[in-house]
Amino acid sequence: MEGRTRNRPAAVPPTEGARPTLKTIAFMTGLGITTVSRALKDAPDIGAETKERVRLVAKQIGYQPNRAGVRLRTGKTNVISLVLTLEEEIMGITSPMVIGITEILAGTPYHLVVTPYSSSKDPLGPIRYILDTGAADGVIISRMEPNDPRVTLLTERQFPFATHGRTEMGIVHPYHDFDNGRFAYEAVRKLVERGRRRLVLLEPPPHLTFHSHMRTGFEGGLKDFGAESVSFHQVNIDYSLVAIRDAFEKLMGSSDAPDGIVSGSGSGAIALIAGVEAARKKLGEEADMVSKVPSDFLRWLRPEVMTMYEDIRIAGRELAKAVIGRIEGQPPETLQSLSQPEFQPPMQRLIKGRE
Repeated sequence: MEGRTRNRPAAVPPTEGARPTLKTIAFMTGLGITTVSRALKDAPDIGAETKERVRLVAKQIGYQPNRAGVRLRTGKTNVISLVLTLEEEIMGITSPMVIGITEILAGTPYHLVVTPYSSSKDPLGPIRYILDTGAADGVIISRMEPNDPRVTLLTERQFPFATHGRTEMGIVHPYHDFDNGRFAYEAVRKLVERGRRRLVLLEPPPHLTFHSHMRTGFEGGLKDFGAESVSFHQVNIDYSLVAIRDAFEKLMGSSDAPDGIVSGSGSGAIALIAGVEAARKKLGEEADMVSKVPSDFLRWLRPEVMTMYEDIRIAGRELAKAVIGRIEGQPPETLQSLSQPEFQPPMQRLIKGRE
């Protein structure tokens, strides 16, 4: 019955260059539009051979369902919205996260829409827009605060979401996070192993949850490994690179200069290095550095820096799986993950070891 032609209008060849539609697939397969539509929906009364033929043609011509039509029929948008701040773009987070998310969405009906905003604006603005307009089926948010109003609003509206980072507000929700406490603790260990005792931390802004995680790990390392902290609160990783460089040049030129540096940001580490050199000191001699990084760029540019890798691409994959799981009704406590820092020795040592 599925291949009958008596109920099918005469096939009309698609217009060249036009967006592929169900009519395009019907013309190319010789099937009716209704049959094509039901085959793509995996209807039980359509044969497996027909379904495979329709899917193959749809893939070859790049067919995508019309979102407006899908929304009218199902009430769904098949859209996941990633809400990111401009600061995350500067820190090099956006691209690998988008890649990770799209790798997971590629096998689903969902599409990714990136919604950027400035942290100086109301952080609830993009969330209210998505909720009020029904612009997405799920949302991924980041730069989490201990008591985050976005989490409160999304939970109250029972809207599927996942967070890049954790909260401390007693609401169980899906998240993926990097263990910043472990990063800072292990960074102190590495510096002390090199004989450094006066350590400084370029930390996240105080209003974000991972500030307390990183600070706790840093202070725990100081206590356990017998080092002391050099105060450096004038700037944080959200400040401009110029501001970080200038503040660190002043510190390195003072009598209170540290001999060990922990950077909570790869881009911030570049500014710290510039500050060290502006103070006429040399990294690897007067001071050593451990930095968190999202890529190998810092190691290529400054191989003397010890780095700990945060895989943002993996974060994107885990967040995509979490928000889809929530859309499908999985319990939020089963959609939580935490990645660990991967220590990368200085590249110059690796080269020497091969000689």
